Amino acid sequence: MVFLAVDIGGTFTDLIAFDDKTGRFFQAKSLTTPRNHVDGIIDCIEKSELDPGTINHLIHGSTTAINTLIERKGAKVGLIVTRGTRDVYAIGRGNRPEAYNLFFHRPKPLVPRHLTIEVNERLLASGEVREALDPASVKAACDILVKEGVDAVAVCFLHSYANPEHEQQAGEIVRKAMPKAYVSLSHEIMREYREYERISTTAVNAYIGPVVGGYVRNLQNRLETIGFKGELAIMQSNGGVMAPATAINRPVTMMESGPVGGIIAAAQVGQALGYANVVSFDMGGTTAKASLVRDGEASMAEGYYVGGYASGHPVMTPVVDIVEVGAGGGSIASIDDVGALKVGPQSSGAEPGPICYGRGGTEPTITDANVILGRIGANDFLGGEMKLDRDAALKGMQERIAKPLNMTAEEAASAVVQIAIAKMALCVREVSVEKGYDPRDFVLIASGGGGAVHAVAIARELFVPTVIVPRFPSHFSALGMLMADERHDLVRTYLAELNVADFDLIRRITEELTGEAYKLLGRKDNCTTQVQFDLRYVGQEFTLPISVTPEQLARADRKAIRKSFDDLHEQRYAHQAADEPVEMINIRLVALGQRSKLALPALPREGKLAPREIRQVLFEGKTAVDCPVYDREKLTPGDKFDGPALVSEYGSTTVIFPLDKVSVADTGELIISVGNAQ
Repeated sequence: MVFLAVDIGGTFTDLIAFDDKTGRFFQAKSLTTPRNHVDGIIDCIEKSELDPGTINHLIHGSTTAINTLIERKGAKVGLIVTRGTRDVYAIGRGNRPEAYNLFFHRPKPLVPRHLTIEVNERLLASGEVREALDPASVKAACDILVKEGVDAVAVCFLHSYANPEHEQQAGEIVRKAMPKAYVSLSHEIMREYREYERISTTAVNAYIGPVVGGYVRNLQNRLETIGFKGELAIMQSNGGVMAPATAINRPVTMMESGPVGGIIAAAQVGQALGYANVVSFDMGGTTAKASLVRDGEASMAEGYYVGGYASGHPVMTPVVDIVEVGAGGGSIASIDDVGALKVGPQSSGAEPGPICYGRGGTEPTITDANVILGRIGANDFLGGEMKLDRDAALKGMQERIAKPLNMTAEEAASAVVQIAIAKMALCVREVSVEKGYDPRDFVLIASGGGGAVHAVAIARELFVPTVIVPRFPSHFSALGMLMADERHDLVRTYLAELNVADFDLIRRITEELTGEAYKLLGRKDNCTTQVQFDLRYVGQEFTLPISVTPEQLARADRKAIRKSFDDLHEQRYAHQAADEPVEMINIRLVALGQRSKLALPALPREGKLAPREIRQVLFEGKTAVDCPVYDREKLTPGDKFDGPALVSEYGSTTVIFPLDKVSVADTGELIISVGNAQ
């Protein structure tokens, strides 16, 4: 069978495929096509020289959902709510995340007040009906929205997480009155309390729905025209994949569709090499991202805000915890109003790109800096497919940065890289140190086109002892998609103190959630489920997720569940309150549909270790050193060499500093012992 994955980034679209019969990998890379991302996908398939008719499974991660929201290019949305709750969405929360930011602003609602329509209905928190839904008021709301020319409708009634009956009835009326509108009902996305966050999530789903739905359908049609007859799957933010129909109905689950693939791959590669605790670090063309994997499991975010916590839109869907910073290969270096050098977050993107790309870029970038320093070769970029113009990069750096700061171009390039490394090191600290974990207890797995270029420098900054550069680092997110299972996360709010919780009712709820999960998966074979309780001490606001085994659920083992919560609270916050009552807030169910697993084959032990060339590279200080450059494709298991060195491959370069030691694993990964971390 042939498995293929495509990941769209800000600068490049990456493709990787694996034929399990021949054991052969295929990879391709093309510049992202912002006007129509599907064009970049088709370009990659053509460059890979694969026959589309032979592809059995195609997995796709896309930035379409998050870009549509951040760029405010979504649909015109109408919102239907319970009478008396019209302003919940606009008011939001009363907190001020950045107390001393004079320019702080709350997220601008996606639905203006005049398109937020109240209807007559009311449920109690128990799900009991206090006032029946008035169909005439829903029809009147639809008449208003039709006149306003809305493209999508979000419906979110008070306490519909406890009883979705009114939303179901309203949905039928809206679909009949507005057959062309995209309809999003809150209970179909999540059944969890917190009214503002539920409204926001439903509104986001409706806002991006028409765009993402059109994109997925366009992708399906274009693939069909080139002869693809296999199974298409879409990557989710939770680290699993889903069917295209599910993606069209619940596009809000695609917000971090692309980056999570690399985290899934990092977890599996780490475990295969004997490292259960890793920090996944991915540097692409626009941003750098870090995520923590502990005991082989990716960390999930405790609340997700599209656009950042301070002014972003809250989304109540499970998302792998990713910290992102505006430091990618295309991030622009500039001098601010007070004469200080800064890097990013603005990016040159794919068009025009860095100066050295020769596509019209005039602003120096991190990639230009690395080319000037010799760390990225001008003649071996993308395996030699794309020649880089070092002289143009040097000239741009001299004029824009070096001359105003009274530096040489090389000193300016070094300063740009150092600033970028400092920003990315803070990103890694945020997922480790700030969560109570010591980065020295983890290994750093580097991916993305720029990850291997900077990973060792970041590790030296944080005293991380080991860096792993996997095979195909510039295609690692796509590779992770090939390793992902189908996954669906379901939730049901159930509020009760743990010591009096009705476990008969809890078991019935988990059975209902399991039935819903099997419908989404479309099968029961090769499926597993995991139950979690969201618990907190009485009086707390936020919860911790606690995994509950089938045996604990069957026996109503409150004592064991309570102990798991106390232990996790101790680990997370360095204290516990064993005498305080604990309450249960939500029941969660994670359903996995296992897919065929991709295992990287061992490489043959043949060939002689020898550098391809010797290149002048500037590492630290003002003097360049002679540095051997090795071809990654010619390295074999058991090879060992010391830094300084470069390892060049299609799509990326690994920069190894003096005192570092490198060994090649049986499956081809570069395992780097960082010199200053011993």
